[in-house]
Amino acid sequence: MTRRILIVDDDREIAGLIGIYLKNEGFEIELAHDGKDALDKLERESYDLVVLDVMMPRLDGLEACRRIRERQGIPILMVSAKSEDMDKILGLMTGADDYMIKPFNPLELLARVKSLLRRSYQYNAALSPPSDDGTLTVGPLRIHKRSHTVEADGKPIRLTSTEFGILYLLASHPGRVFSAEEIFQHVWKEKFFESNNTVMVHISKLRDKLEQETSDKLITTVWGVGYKIDP
Repeated sequence: MTRRILIVDDDREIAGLIGIYLKNEGFEIELAHDGKDALDKLERESYDLVVLDVMMPRLDGLEACRRIRERQGIPILMVSAKSEDMDKILGLMTGADDYMIKPFNPLELLARVKSLLRRSYQYNAALSPPSDDGTLTVGPLRIHKRSHTVEADGKPIRLTSTEFGILYLLASHPGRVFSAEEIFQHVWKEKFFESNNTVMVHISKLRDKLEQETSDKLITTVWGVGYKIDP
């Protein structure tokens, strides 16, 4: 099945170049040139991933990301010329699954896109405990592997594909402490760098969503070691 990608960037030349690289890899591409245009397209059409620039007119990428996250768990790759750590953290806290700094190597962009799609649609089956349908129950949560959905006492909780991957990993091994490095390597399937704070940001967002719906601290931080969900 051909994956559909929405590229959102007010620089038409950059958007076009990204589109060319992705088309050459067999993806179906559509372009939008500001956040409002992107939201309109997402209302009308179905996409498998969004490449989203930060600095845009009418509606910037951060606000567009927030609004997308209110409606969908579609993978979002945020791109920006802003290279400070706080800019990256803000992008991830807003709901992006990954963040790239302009200018970037097109081959790295392709690798990030493919990695996000793998995590979203082909999450590592080896992590699933023996079960007919891959559904886990943790406290008030029911976590459905096949549909990548989570419910708290029957009420759906909207998670990104990355947040779902982290939750499923921890819930599949109750009581086990996973370091940030282990989580990154399991979920992102990439090499972990010591200064990488991506896991911390996603854990924080995931914990906030779960606590908002359940009022329980389901994910425990073991200081200096990592994170776990108690049985």
